[in-house]
Amino acid sequence: MTFVFSYNSPVGKWLGFVAAVWVQAISGNNYTFSNYSDALKSLMALTQLQLNNLSVAKDVGKAFGILAGLASDRLSTPVILLIGGIEGFIGYGVQWLVVSGTIKPLPYWVMCIFLCMGGNSTTWMNTAVLVTCIRNFRKNRGPVTGILKGYVGLSTAIFTDICSALFSSDPATFLLILAVVPFTVCLTAIVFLREIPPSSTSAEEKEEVKNFGVINIIAVIIAVYLLVFDISGTHGKVFSQIFAAILLVLIALPLFIPIHLMVKNFIRENSENLDVEGNNNIAEPLLGVDETVREEVEKKEVVVVEENTVPAVVEKRPPVIGEDHTIFEAIRTLDFWILFVSFLCGVGTGLTVMNNLGQMGLALGYVDVSIFVSLTSIWGFFGRIISGSVSEYFIKKAAVPRPIWNAASQILMAVGYICLAMAMPGSLYIGSIVVGICYGVRLAISVPAASELFGLKYYGLIYNVLILNLPLGSFLFSGLLAGLLYDAQATTTADGGNTCVGAHCYRLVFIVMAIACIVGFGLDIWLSIRTKSLYGKIYTSRKAKKTSTILS
Repeated sequence: MTFVFSYNSPVGKWLGFVAAVWVQAISGNNYTFSNYSDALKSLMALTQLQLNNLSVAKDVGKAFGILAGLASDRLSTPVILLIGGIEGFIGYGVQWLVVSGTIKPLPYWVMCIFLCMGGNSTTWMNTAVLVTCIRNFRKNRGPVTGILKGYVGLSTAIFTDICSALFSSDPATFLLILAVVPFTVCLTAIVFLREIPPSSTSAEEKEEVKNFGVINIIAVIIAVYLLVFDISGTHGKVFSQIFAAILLVLIALPLFIPIHLMVKNFIRENSENLDVEGNNNIAEPLLGVDETVREEVEKKEVVVVEENTVPAVVEKRPPVIGEDHTIFEAIRTLDFWILFVSFLCGVGTGLTVMNNLGQMGLALGYVDVSIFVSLTSIWGFFGRIISGSVSEYFIKKAAVPRPIWNAASQILMAVGYICLAMAMPGSLYIGSIVVGICYGVRLAISVPAASELFGLKYYGLIYNVLILNLPLGSFLFSGLLAGLLYDAQATTTADGGNTCVGAHCYRLVFIVMAIACIVGFGLDIWLSIRTKSLYGKIYTSRKAKKTSTILS
């Protein structure tokens, strides 16, 4: 007997999800700008405003994610992944050529284009992974989103720590890794990730929850492992190599689930063959039989409907919240814009901190800011993975609207910005952790909330329109607010750039961003009130289904 898997089998389904996890574990390269921004600034003799606009160009790449959203309904998942992998290889590959000195610095506007390509590459990867997995596991959207977005959060720390451990945080090598590794992982995911029918029985749903729990535990182990490495100080070469090898093994651990399923199926089929001899020729895949029967039933149902249908003029009503919306129907609703603007207040300000961590650290006297980049990444993971599972739990148990968790994160983020503005000793450590957690919560909550409010049919496009506020927030808060206010405080250097040292450099920036988070808090509370009835229906529907399953 040989191990064979079908894409529609549980083994194929979980191999696809593991491949999706790996894609997300390398697709957080957009959040690593601080690791090489100082090299770009000195190499190209840029002011802080010019450097911030480079980071905005990177985030503007997400605006073209609309193309990925449109393609998600027309192209297969493997094709979308291939586009993302190739685009990232080119975008980050050219940046590596410049920073490594292989070619001379390119004109500023040309560098903007390649940073934009690097930023846009992740939208293709994220769209392929999120849309496919949410459709494959639609009964567990919260845990799915939490895990996938959690690994995106970890990816920054994974890249940063591996580069720090093996290559002494060399920015050129770091960019080379950003170019090659995501491209290679996307090629691997192309083989396994497909859209397949979701679970249809209560037993399958329980199995999914158990497997998600295993992956959550593995992800938490990875996060703690990275955190311990970051806070344990300087390490020798051999220790760092061992750390990197163990990290790669931990990242590969989710493969245990499909392998376990494959072995279990192998043992079951062998035992069945021992019990029933000579029936090999009649064995048919159960899924194929079910599909055939279902198709015959559907054909009969269609005939009956056609025979009993009386021609009538039916006026199409606009969809209500909770039903499938096209993008044009979604943007005509007040709920979409409340979600959009509150999302802007959270992720726009969070991106500003991530893009400017290098200069924030230097302003407060830190020479190496990689620890802050890693802290933001790791605690962002905890924010994503915990909020995804917790929000799903409270929907099932008490019909708590998912946006209420966004409101909680906005208040905590405002407190973090006030702490950063006060510039107390250790405030950058506290601020990095708080911003990481809250940014992670926003992403993990808003993604499934959008699918619950506006449906899954056109979700790929709606998701990419929603995240347009990433480049918009980057431009408003990072490009304009942080760039202009920093330059106003900075002094000119001999090479034509500028620098600022002291707590005053970013104080006003943090105060404005704290106010923005308070506005976002009010919007999230409003959305929670407006969607209370929707989550009540979701709760009632799931409870009724669970009761009927128990009775049957």
